[in-house]
Amino acid sequence: MDERVRDHAEVLVDWSARIDSGDHVVVRVAEGAHDLAVAVAEKLGERGATVATSYASDEVSRAYLRAHDGDFETPAHELALYEHADAVLSLGGGRNTFATADVDGDTRQASAKAVAPVREARLATDWVSTVHPTRSLAQQAGMSYEAYRDFVYDAVLRDWEMLAEEMQQLKQLLDAGSQVRLVTENTDLTMSIESRTAVNSAASVAYDSHNLPSGEVFTAPYATEGTVHFDVPMTISGSRIRDVTLRFEDGEVVEHAAAVGEEVIGDVLDTDEGARRLGELGIGMNRGIDRVTDNVLFDEKLGDTVHLAVGRAYDACLPEGESGNDSAVHVDLITDVSENSRLEVDGEVIQRNGRFRWEEGFDADESA
Repeated sequence: MDERVRDHAEVLVDWSARIDSGDHVVVRVAEGAHDLAVAVAEKLGERGATVATSYASDEVSRAYLRAHDGDFETPAHELALYEHADAVLSLGGGRNTFATADVDGDTRQASAKAVAPVREARLATDWVSTVHPTRSLAQQAGMSYEAYRDFVYDAVLRDWEMLAEEMQQLKQLLDAGSQVRLVTENTDLTMSIESRTAVNSAASVAYDSHNLPSGEVFTAPYATEGTVHFDVPMTISGSRIRDVTLRFEDGEVVEHAAAVGEEVIGDVLDTDEGARRLGELGIGMNRGIDRVTDNVLFDEKLGDTVHLAVGRAYDACLPEGESGNDSAVHVDLITDVSENSRLEVDGEVIQRNGRFRWEEGFDADESA
């Protein structure tokens, strides 16, 4: 076994999930993540955790969804599993990244609504999602398997404490702000962030961060107005998406278009009322991720990008006792801000052309 797999498992168990003796941990293992699962199980055994494993396969999901009559019920047994868990570790890495591409939109929506309570129970734990490098993911990224493994471990095995200190600067700016404006060649969008709390997503539940790798600062915007264009290609529900444009009025998407995958975006937006509102504004800051790989776990953390998610807002960003945008979906869309762009908080430019105001090369007065 590549020693970096064991290093990955150690970061996941100790830094990210902060597993203690006696914790009840569910490990969700994708088809290609066997080696990482073995290393994680070893670490969990050393920590004295109680472990239950489950098999997470897109091909199995496809077979079930295509055969079903569409009248889904909430799986009470799966719900009970997560209700009794302290932590859930999801180890991604399937054999076919487009396995569910031929599942129709109505079936996806019905299934998403039925399993929403399960998702909420999982999100109530100290959950962390990560990915094991597989040949299918390397192929999707357009990389050799060997190069992709190096890419993944460069993103995962880094000094997270140091990155957390840098990202804290952006968190403080967002926490103190009331309005964010994003401007690019094809985007002019304003969002309210007043009373919201930004998350310094440093790949650890101690930071209210649940992805490994991570490296973003995100918050829960509302009162969205304007137009935004997403130019980073990606895969959603097994289907390719490219050049998506959304127009917002009174906080809701009122028009949508896409060069590729417009029907898929429409299906997402039609899931429920909350799917037409934003649940997240995220700003990528992990410069260990240096290219688009068609995997949102990595691509949304990429430096020089901003992502917005339609659907569910995360409770960590909301005032105590307040409910944010509610939806059965949370779908991220990404835009490149490396050129001809600026990000403003209350009229002050805090990022221009991908450079933050504390980074070398930042010019607050340059015309975007």
